[in-house]
Amino acid sequence: MTTTVDTRRTRGDAAVDPGPGGPLDRLRWAVADGWVMTGRNMRHVIRSPEEIVLYFSLPIMFVLVFGYVFGSGMAVPGDGSYREFLLPGVFVMTMLYGLGATASQISLDASRGVVDRFRSLPMARSAPLTGRAGADLVRAVLELATLVVCGLLVGWRWRNGLGDALAAAGLILLLRLAFTWVGILLGLAVPNPDTVGVIVFPLAFPLTALSNVFVAPDLLPDWLGAVAAWNPLSATVAAARELFGNPGIGGESWAAQHPLPLAVGWPLLIIAVAAPLAVRRYRRLSR
Repeated sequence: MTTTVDTRRTRGDAAVDPGPGGPLDRLRWAVADGWVMTGRNMRHVIRSPEEIVLYFSLPIMFVLVFGYVFGSGMAVPGDGSYREFLLPGVFVMTMLYGLGATASQISLDASRGVVDRFRSLPMARSAPLTGRAGADLVRAVLELATLVVCGLLVGWRWRNGLGDALAAAGLILLLRLAFTWVGILLGLAVPNPDTVGVIVFPLAFPLTALSNVFVAPDLLPDWLGAVAAWNPLSATVAAARELFGNPGIGGESWAAQHPLPLAVGWPLLIIAVAAPLAVRRYRRLSR
């Protein structure tokens, strides 16, 4: 007579070690563990009121400063409002700068030995990373909602219906997810929170400046204009403007005329590169 022993361990009501089983079982337990880690990361935010203030004051500041400072001094060809032209770019720019918080938190966990404690727990090895990505995506949804409300207050509107507006929001959040994995990789590669904070801005600022967030790429010198036109930010911003029905400034390049495929392709490519590298780096730290 053969007795089968279930080697799965439990934490509360959720099993965290799949034990013997097929790929679907392992995937199911990895998702469950990732969800537990997402909750852990969100509880850390809730218990730090100063982080909540920082998370939501920065997007509000971006909308108000850029909306009123630039909105009153620049014009869009035709009858378009520069404020409506600018706001989708501000939405995307905020998603980019969110990778700084991701990298800093991952780096902080690594420097405090939290990675070693996770290693001793009966959980999927991917859970700390997927949990961080999930928590940051939840935070990004709240940030984007805050940005939209602020945009409505300063005169921005979406013009093509709710369905297209939700599609634009989905593209913006997809890019944020891609940048989240870049932030995770950066935080694991530089396990010093102070150093990470210094590195993020020099990396993010040129990516913002060489894009269509503030001006059309065609207004830049030839080679800079080409870089800006193919910038991942530019693709998402242009696609969001098109879906929101906001004024945009097109260009002659293929990238400027076909932003939607690039707005999907760029984030997926970034995730395909950054996520495996982040997992590989995490496994090295966990040994």
